[in-house]
Amino acid sequence: MSRLSDRTPKRVIFTTMKNEGPFILEWIAHYLSLGFSGFVIFTNDCSDGTDRIVERLEELGVASHRPNRIRPGDNPQHKALGRARFHPWVQDADWLLGIDVDEFLNIRVGHRRLDDLIDALGEVDAVSFTWKLFGCGGIETFEDRPVTEQFFLADHEDRPSSGRAHGFKTMFRNNGKFKRFNPHRPKNLGNGVTEDDIRWSDCGGNLRPMGKVGWRSWHGFSHEYARLHHYAVRSVENFLVKRDRGRTNHIKRDQTEHYWADMNVNTFEDRSILPLAERMRPALDELMSDPVLAALHREAVDWHRAKITELKAREDWTDFRQWLITHKMKADPPAILDYET
Repeated sequence: MSRLSDRTPKRVIFTTMKNEGPFILEWIAHYLSLGFSGFVIFTNDCSDGTDRIVERLEELGVASHRPNRIRPGDNPQHKALGRARFHPWVQDADWLLGIDVDEFLNIRVGHRRLDDLIDALGEVDAVSFTWKLFGCGGIETFEDRPVTEQFFLADHEDRPSSGRAHGFKTMFRNNGKFKRFNPHRPKNLGNGVTEDDIRWSDCGGNLRPMGKVGWRSWHGFSHEYARLHHYAVRSVENFLVKRDRGRTNHIKRDQTEHYWADMNVNTFEDRSILPLAERMRPALDELMSDPVLAALHREAVDWHRAKITELKAREDWTDFRQWLITHKMKADPPAILDYET
């Protein structure tokens, strides 16, 4: 296994996690296979062993772990973003991306690697990837299988189902022009830098004035080169655990029926990420070949199954769980989308 500690990673992802143990290794393998080389992971008060998995990844040289200690009422994600700026990998990187473990970048250009995307974009300072929401696809049960090989029903390619579905995440050059990281994009310009100095692109190489960039895509936004697949709900059982865990950003908002209705979109079939899922498999197999990491992964899976059993037995969650099952699909018949390369 290639050790990141033997070199300085130049394409770095930073993120925060809580109780995401079963999903970490697929996510790491996916981004390694795209061409990212460093992962700075902050963990918050984990019960399922997420923190221990990331600690083992650090021992193997695959990631850097930082406990994200917070006070009551603090926003975990914003605390992690503020701390990420001072991490040596982040400070030394060429490219940075703040992204969550349920978000998978689907590069559509060239050989579908990060190099191809960067070459296609040219000299830009930032590029935003719009979410494509993937619903549960009618799946109720939690399975220990790659997420990208389970869920294929998604939102429409060009007509997002809600205002929330327009959200994006942003990759940007670490060239001193940005001084603050927010969940969706970098902010606050460096000394002497003006908005006119920033070349901000959509996913087709089309520039947008920074002053007109918010946290979501705009009219005419191109997805030609890439799309961000967002598996926000996964299965019904997974969503029970997600609600029980709580949110990392809007911590005072419960993830109930309204969140599910916004994020569980099942109107359009999209299997275009499957070639990338196949390509990431060797990296995933290599991670799982480490006996310690494999054992920690199994322990996390067992914890999630036990938590699901516990939540399904709670009488005060019965109506909520039944509502999810009743609304696990939408009536719109799925269409087909595929990107063969």
